[in-house]
Amino acid sequence: MARIPQSFIDDLLNRLDIVEVVDHRVKLKKNGKNYAACCPFHEEKTPSFTVSPDKQFYYCFGCGASGNAIGFLMEYERQSFVESVETLAKSAGLEVPREETPFHREQYARQKNLYDVLEKASSYYQLQLKENRGRDKAVRYLQNRGLSGHIARDFGLGFAPGGWDNLLTKYGLSEQDIDLLVGSGLVIRRAEDDKLYDRFRNRIMFPILDNRGRVIGFGGRVLDDSKPKYLNSPETDVFHKGEELYGLYQARMANRNLEQILVVEGYMDVIALAQYGLTNAVATLGTACGEEHLKLAFKHTQEIVFCFDGDAAGRTAAKRALMNSLTSMEDGRQIKFLFLPEGQDPDTLVRQIGAERFAQQIKNGTPLEDFLFDVAAEGLNIQSMDGRARFSKICAPLLAQLPAGVYRELMFTNLAKRTGLSSAALMELTHEKPQLPDAAPALPAVVDVEPPPVDVPEHSAATIYEHLEGTRFQGAPLPDEQEKQAFRKRTNVALNPVKAATLLLLDNPQLIQQVVLRPDADAAGNEELLRLQNLIDYLQNRPNATFSTLLGFWGGAYGIDSQQELARMLATHELTRDSHLASFESAKVLSHAFAKINHQYHRLTHRQELEQLKSKGLANLNSEEKDRFRQLVQLIQKPV
Repeated sequence: MARIPQSFIDDLLNRLDIVEVVDHRVKLKKNGKNYAACCPFHEEKTPSFTVSPDKQFYYCFGCGASGNAIGFLMEYERQSFVESVETLAKSAGLEVPREETPFHREQYARQKNLYDVLEKASSYYQLQLKENRGRDKAVRYLQNRGLSGHIARDFGLGFAPGGWDNLLTKYGLSEQDIDLLVGSGLVIRRAEDDKLYDRFRNRIMFPILDNRGRVIGFGGRVLDDSKPKYLNSPETDVFHKGEELYGLYQARMANRNLEQILVVEGYMDVIALAQYGLTNAVATLGTACGEEHLKLAFKHTQEIVFCFDGDAAGRTAAKRALMNSLTSMEDGRQIKFLFLPEGQDPDTLVRQIGAERFAQQIKNGTPLEDFLFDVAAEGLNIQSMDGRARFSKICAPLLAQLPAGVYRELMFTNLAKRTGLSSAALMELTHEKPQLPDAAPALPAVVDVEPPPVDVPEHSAATIYEHLEGTRFQGAPLPDEQEKQAFRKRTNVALNPVKAATLLLLDNPQLIQQVVLRPDADAAGNEELLRLQNLIDYLQNRPNATFSTLLGFWGGAYGIDSQQELARMLATHELTRDSHLASFESAKVLSHAFAKINHQYHRLTHRQELEQLKSKGLANLNSEEKDRFRQLVQLIQKPV
């Protein structure tokens, strides 16, 4: 792949004025120090779309669209990152340089060829649904399911005719072509005799699209009694079923502002709901809805509703989804569970009761918090002491998986009210293995979850200084009480030290040059901390970076979704939006945040080591281990 040098992207963004880029496509009006317009990405009557000439980025307070000049073109013109850079470079009279390596060229060429052959196959299948002599059964099936030609076109439905070598004959004209057909999953090469044959035969075909609308794989439904009933493409270089959601691209195209995503079980459910105007449904691809699916969905919405059959299998699937959802429940997000009458699926039910009543059922779905407590109480008499004890042992380790925040604290408070146990007692129970009644056989293995640090500052609605209070760096004093009181009067925002440090660096990238300390915590499994460490690495290597060039790098390296997340953080957070952070000595605050991160990480590792010693039994420890035990206790109790 021909890589565009980051230095060129930085220079291009420094030359451009995002106000001119946006105003050329959306008429802007001056609004104080910024510019405003009605958002081009969703319908609105009152302008909520803002462009900042100072920060060189845009943000919509209505739908959350955000980014720099490159990100705007990617969204507005529906261009790729490279295409957007080329468009802006042309407007600036610049030639885009390329950094090519043999590996990049080979990788880019193969992926491009895979996308091309998958697109050709999709067109071929769609043509067969219109023209093939054996298409009648497929057409009747779709008509009997109530699908219109319009909806079949929108989802690119097709037909794979019977026979073993239709695609192979049409597109396997050379060894390279055959290799691509095999690599894309369209053709199978049998290992024992090297025989080649089409994977999909006599099936209705559902193309699976990625976020950019490219075909990356297929699902096929059989038209007779053959097994399996549904067959998906295998994992390939461009298709990873655990990271994709069927119908998400169509949902995004139909809804500029996805207020809610409905997760159903099958392709036909997604399409049938879209036929009735419910265009926000997606489906997993033959796998349980996992953390990667949820991460993808939450990039586009703040509310997810799982839709399951009301039978035993549906309840088991719902419990699995519940377990997989816990780590995604950040503040501001909502997950609900909708159970359909036994024997019904979304496809049949929406045809029976209509879109309006179906939408009302979605609205009345069971919130995650209620579903969790209901399931945990199954088979227990929580009016008895024994029942409450068992109920607590089930719930506490599950709640410990929730991300730190107000929602987590409220869930523990709710559990305390239901059981009468203190918060300290519930924290002790977080060591138990997380599980739900009757769900263990169907659930993936879950590792024990460490309880949060005893001083968990993220749980309280306090200011940034209250979160970092007591942390010292090289003897630097904290702001005096008068300063802190003045700050508290202006804002009351819950911030953990990782988010505080990220916001400070986004608001003022040059701060990193003024601070010696760095976070040394292991970021494995902690997306926020990993993003902060990547941000620090980027800024250390580019001392003249601006917020706009930072977004340019993030968009190229991690995609527009990650770029928009950074812009959203800076635009929406009260501290940076009102420039409150700049009112104090930001370098000191950043140092305090880094020190707090390190302290919490070291305390966690000390706790883990202490638990290992405890598991041996105090009587079984040798003298060296006992000394270490006492040392660890002192280290854990030591204030920041």
